[in-house]
Amino acid sequence: MGYTPASRQADTDSNPSMSNTPSQPEPQAQGGKIFILGLPRTGTTSISVALLEAGLKVAHMAFTKRAFELADAVADTPCFSDYRQLDALFPGARFVYLEREISGWLASMQMLLGKMLPHLDEKTGYFHPVLKRSFRHTFGVGQVADPRDSEHLTNCYQRHRQEVLAYFDGRQDFLSLDVSRQGSLGTLLQFLGLAAEANESTDDEQELNFPKLNVGRDVAGWGEYKHPNKINANSAGPQSRKFFDYKLEERSA
Repeated sequence: MGYTPASRQADTDSNPSMSNTPSQPEPQAQGGKIFILGLPRTGTTSISVALLEAGLKVAHMAFTKRAFELADAVADTPCFSDYRQLDALFPGARFVYLEREISGWLASMQMLLGKMLPHLDEKTGYFHPVLKRSFRHTFGVGQVADPRDSEHLTNCYQRHRQEVLAYFDGRQDFLSLDVSRQGSLGTLLQFLGLAAEANESTDDEQELNFPKLNVGRDVAGWGEYKHPNKINANSAGPQSRKFFDYKLEERSA
């Protein structure tokens, strides 16, 4: 998961010629929009790239209405914090939660926050306001002394997981997935109704596993990945770069 300042995303998030104009008809997942609800460092880059390769238009983060309109699938910010609102706005959408073993996630998230915290400050940070809001809501950034604290982050992960699973309990439009498990890409494509296309394109079972991207200390994988179906997080439309007008409920850290 890489975070690029809003002022630079127009250059790095997508092919400029493709960012605001829908392309020719592509394979469509069954059930409308796809929202990836996994927290940062759970495989959001890997799943985003896999969906691009499946022929879908993907926004890895979306900060405008237009980005949501253009994308078949949206991952990361603000999906992990705003899934209730997105569920109401997009009837027929499908939702994918990403699991990750907690100790590996914790170390990776602490590394990421170490890079991001100066830019998440509500007043002086240069990250997009929607991104700041999501991190404040889910991780208490700006509300706790040290958001990188191991106990605090563990509680954030567990609370988010419990809330997501409770909200979607019993629903057929929801999938919980660990991208590191064998065959997990095949499970996702089956859930989205894209398995037939994948099976026709390859006989290699390894293709049904997710690519290992944005690992270790690399936090810029999405910005460096080139694909014509990438959707710019700041795509402008008839309402310029306006976001939705809903608000998240304030929560204690």
